[in-house]
Amino acid sequence: TYDKETKENEIERATKDQDVKYKSKESSDLHQAMAEASSDRSGVQSELDAVMEYLKTLEGKCVAKAETFEERKARFEAELAGLKEALKILEGEAMLLQRGATRALRGVRRHSSAA
Repeated sequence: TYDKETKENEIERATKDQDVKYKSKESSDLHQAMAEASSDRSGVQSELDAVMEYLKTLEGKCVAKAETFEERKARFEAELAGLKEALKILEGEAMLLQRGATRALRGVRRHSSAA
């Protein structure tokens, strides 16, 4: 019985030693995979940060911003002032044209209908 138990203990010890070797190798493989995954994540994160920064610049250039009331009011007042100025100019030219037409007509004489 002693020899039998000693033999079983040796077999069990050899089995457990082999399990420790496999588990140690598996543990080192997992640590290496974890290190590679961390490195990959770091690279992908920096790439994502760069893409997000580029997106912000594109949004600044491409996304239409709502015009504030003050901006619309100022633009409208400037347009209105320009139209009033144009109206003054046109009214002044119309008066000049009317005066010129009146002077031209004053020089025209009626023909007598006596033939």
